[in-house]
Amino acid sequence: MYLSYIGIRVTDLEESLKFYTTFFGLQQVRQGDSTRNGGGRYVLLKDPMSGQKLELNWYPPSSPYNVKYQPGEGLDHIAFKVDNVSEKIRELASRGVEVIGIPESIANPVLDAPYTVHLGFVKDPDGNWIALYDQSAPIGLTVPEGY
Repeated sequence: MYLSYIGIRVTDLEESLKFYTTFFGLQQVRQGDSTRNGGGRYVLLKDPMSGQKLELNWYPPSSPYNVKYQPGEGLDHIAFKVDNVSEKIRELASRGVEVIGIPESIANPVLDAPYTVHLGFVKDPDGNWIALYDQSAPIGLTVPEGY
């Protein structure tokens, strides 16, 4: 058994597709349409570096799955490892992406380890939180869960 992909519901499929491909480099793998059967449309995206997949799901008003949208609805965040959090946050902010302010103690946590971790958060077009992190740990070093 293995984790295949994460699916999130979006309110504007084209806007979310552009957001994740433009700002995070995800690539479209496939798309589908089940609106005739009461479902919706989807686009499956894949990160070319990690192989992780994200499915964007949109449901028309006539679908029983089109319920009142609440950002997150149990999804806490989607995480992307970046080379430099500060630079990526500045880049995204300059391009109109909403940045979430967090306390310094979270942005630069003090770890009981010989490396550093930096965190930042932005929002996608539907208000879902996206974590950005960098770390100085060398490849293969065990790091705390979630980093």
